Amino acid sequence: MYARLISAMVLSVAFSASALAQFSGPSKSGSNTTVTQAAGNLRVGTYVTLTGNVIEHLREEYFTFRDKSGSMRVEIPDRVFRGQRVEPSTTVRITGEIDVGRAGRYVYVNALEVVSP
Repeated sequence: MYARLISAMVLSVAFSASALAQFSGPSKSGSNTTVTQAAGNLRVGTYVTLTGNVIEHLREEYFTFRDKSGSMRVEIPDRVFRGQRVEPSTTVRITGEIDVGRAGRYVYVNALEVVSP
């Protein structure tokens, strides 16, 4: 009886993993966007992916992010850095959500990937 239960659990995990691997529709990770687009008229809650540099620490978890089109404020929680060393010269890809606070629009970052050191 336990052997059947374990087998059923293993098969359900295997089938669900293969279904996710074959999905080719839109992703919550967001489309490639520029800072100008993100700071402009994209709706709050829109997921975006930006490639550029974190150039300045503002306060707490807020930083200035810059790409070829401009710069804007981003919020990067400590857990998102995952121990990666990021300097102003480091090119990173950030994925996050457009949000608005008292100081204006910013991107709340969910993921950060070092593209080139």
